[in-house]
Amino acid sequence: MKKLFIIRHAKSSWKDNSLSDFDRPLNKRGNLNAPMMGERLDAKSIMPDIILSSPALRAKTTAKIIAKQVSYTKEIVFLPEIYDAFSEDLHNILKKIDDDKETVFLFGHNPELNDLAEEYVDMYDNIPTCGIVEIEFSCDKWREISPKNAKMISFDYPKKNL
Repeated sequence: MKKLFIIRHAKSSWKDNSLSDFDRPLNKRGNLNAPMMGERLDAKSIMPDIILSSPALRAKTTAKIIAKQVSYTKEIVFLPEIYDAFSEDLHNILKKIDDDKETVFLFGHNPELNDLAEEYVDMYDNIPTCGIVEIEFSCDKWREISPKNAKMISFDYPKKNL
């Protein structure tokens, strides 16, 4: 079994118009939601074997905050190709993960993450900022992941259950 956590970056700031989209930081709400969502993962004893993230500041910061909350101590892998990837590109990145990795956190952006969740498990809901979609694949190799062996396990986001 392989497990994928699709995690959208936390809410970012649009305050400074001089910043590029790539360099936008988290805003106040994002800085509150990221640790909260990390705590929710930690409460379920979820520990990734690897974290892959877009290097855009808002995704990078979210990944670091959540990694800290779940006590992940390995290196976070920042892949530039995640930043402006299509869902097919993300699928190809996932298919290349070493098979000794069972649980993966993928931090990125919409609409690509929405498209990926829709492709795997027919999830048409919007993944809000800092939302987490948990998908389980009934296979032993990442190159075998597909909609045919994918099952949605959970969908959580900051405003859920409030």
